[in-house]
Parts: sequence; C-alpha cells; structure tokens
Amino acid sequence: MSGHSKWSTIKHKKAKVDSQRAVVFQKYSRELIVSARLGGADPSGNFRLRTAIEKAKAAGLPNDNIKRAIEKGAGSGSADNYEELTYEGYAAGGVAVVVEAMTDNRNRTAGDIRSFFTKFNGSLGATGCVGWMFDQRGVITFDINTDYENLFETAIGLDALDIIEDEDSYKVLTSVENFQNVVEGLEKAGFKSVSAELSRIPQNTVEVTDEKTADQILKLLDKLEEHDDVQNVYANFDISDDILMKLEG
Repeated sequence: MSGHSKWSTIKHKKAKVDSQRAVVFQKYSRELIVSARLGGADPSGNFRLRTAIEKAKAAGLPNDNIKRAIEKGAGSGSADNYEELTYEGYAAGGVAVVVEAMTDNRNRTAGDIRSFFTKFNGSLGATGCVGWMFDQRGVITFDINTDYENLFETAIGLDALDIIEDEDSYKVLTSVENFQNVVEGLEKAGFKSVSAELSRIPQNTVEVTDEKTADQILKLLDKLEEHDDVQNVYANFDISDDILMKLEG
C-alpha cells in the first residue's frame, strides 16, 4: 500500500483548498451524474450513487449541487454525456501510472493527458500496459480510535480480504464484487466509516532515490489531478521522507 498511501499523504499535505475547490466539486458532480444515469436517482437502490453522495458531502459539495447533478444524470435536467475512460503510462523512473477520467470529449482529454506525461519525462502507453500491476480493491476507511478487534472480526466474517493500519486510520480491503456487502455489513454492525471507495492498490512499488525524478513524478501527478476530466490517479512509487522534505524546502 506504500505507493498508494504515500501519494494520498502527499496530496493532503499539498492541498490548495481554495484554488482547487471548483475542480473538486466538478469531479464529484460528474460522478453523481454518471452514477444516477447508470443506476437511477434513488440512492437506496443505487449503491454507487449512495457512496458518491457521501463522498460529495464529505468534500463540502452543497446539497443543491448534489441534487442538480442527480437530476441531470437521471434525465430530468440537461444531460451531460460523460464516458468513463482509463489511461495508463509511465512516469519518470519507470513508475506506473493509471488515470481514471470522465469526459465528454475523449480527444481533448487524451491529448491533454499525453502532453502531461511527455512534459514531465513520462510516456502514455496502450490500455493494459500497467493496469496489471495494480489490484482493484474496495477500500473502507475507519478512524484509528475504532475498536480494532471488533472491526477485524466483523470484517473477516463478511469475507473482507485484509485490514491495514495506517498512521491515523484502519483500512478494510475487499474484492470489488464483495465491496457493497462489506460496506453494508459493517454499517449494520454499528461501524461508521470515514470513506468507502473502489481503488487500485499497487502490487509492488518503485523506490525513487533522486530528487529530480521525484520532482518530475510529483509534478506529473499534480497536473493530472488538477485536470477537470480526471477523477482518480494511481501510481506505484515510494519516495523517502528525506527527499520529500528537500523538495518542499
């Protein structure tokens, strides 16, 4: 999990809340639109929409925005025809990168993403070139003060794959197929999650040992995250805290 966790930590440290708020809101709105379009506007019968609503609320998306996005997706508003696409490639140092996007113009999005990879010494590859290096998993996050023993027993009883302890949280990992069952089972058992989402966990990580390469990787990931059409970015790198401190300094 080190690459995934490291990038998550870096993103939180580097968060520019005010300047990125509009982009973040747009990402959540698109997920709401697509979720409602695919599964209907009723969150009680549409698990993907329910989790999208919870994530949007946690990010501070106003209720009116959430409602409008769901109406658009369900067809009662002006529909946006977004399609879900995945791009794969290599960042500097041979680090694998997977980009999940939602776009209404695939040519524009592909061109932008390709240019970002090229600018920061990476290369955009064909579909499947690095995706096999990541396991698709459900990741359900709980506060570190959660009763670990009880959480572990309940999660394993629901056929969760593993529980991992991070610095400030516990993460329950599930298969994609069993994700909804574990989320709902833990809720029924009284556990309140911080977040629940599908993710891509790197099977192995690439250790980055020089500042220049690390800087190129982080700038590429930043640029990708800031793009309006990009929903999620995953990479399999590990950068030491010493290098991170030098870059931040």
